Amino acid sequence: MHWADHCALCHGNDGKGMTEIGRNLYPKAPDMTAAATQGLNDGELFSIIKNGVRLTGMPAWGDNSSAGDEQSWKLVLFIRHLPMATQEELDQMRTMNPISPMERQEAKAEDDFLNGTEAPTVGGTPTPTARKEHR
Repeated sequence: MHWADHCALCHGNDGKGMTEIGRNLYPKAPDMTAAATQGLNDGELFSIIKNGVRLTGMPAWGDNSSAGDEQSWKLVLFIRHLPMATQEELDQMRTMNPISPMERQEAKAEDDFLNGTEAPTVGGTPTPTARKEHR
């Protein structure tokens, strides 16, 4: 859950960093499944999670509590698992990814339209076809 909610925005649920944000950071978000990342020792991964990486898009996520450290160590274990993640696990994470209010509104409007409960609009104004259908 923590990965899907906090890390996947940049690294992707699969850890490959091929998200819109991950690809456009400088430097790009690393592929967490790649040998270069998997070759880091656990302490190095923990330190990156806890302290971030200066002058990159990687913020410091760890707080100084034992609960924060425990969460960071769980992320280290999760990063080790990423190369073997199943499609079922990736699908489950997708349900836990944050959704912005605009994305939620767009999804509702699309569902309403597909279910025939609301007219299609452009910029909040019914389209000409929709106006004819609602007369």
